[in-house]
Amino acid sequence: MAIPNYTYLKLKMPRPNGIIIVSSTFSHTFECDREHYELATAVVNSSKLLQLGESSTPAVPDFNKSTSLTAFHPLKETKAVGINPTNPTKIVRVRTQLPAK
Repeated sequence: MAIPNYTYLKLKMPRPNGIIIVSSTFSHTFECDREHYELATAVVNSSKLLQLGESSTPAVPDFNKSTSLTAFHPLKETKAVGINPTNPTKIVRVRTQLPAK
C-alpha cells in the first residue's frame, strides 16, 4: 500500500514500526522518467520492426533493365565541353542557363 506524492516527489509506504518515506530531487526524477521513456520506445519500436520484417518480402531490383526513372537524361540547356585536348571522348556537360532564384 504505497502512496506516491508527485508534487513533493515522495513515496510513503507503511511498515510495522512506522512509515518509510522515499524522496528524490526533481532532476533525478526527470532523468529516470526520460530513461524509462527511451527504454519503452525502444521496446515498442523493436517489436514493430520484427512485425514489419515478417510481413514484408525483400525486393531485388533488376539492374539490367533500363527504366525512365533510373536513366540519366541531361537538361536541354547544357553544352559539352572537352576536358582533355588529346582525347576528345572525355567531355563534361555544363549548364548554360542559371536558375531564376
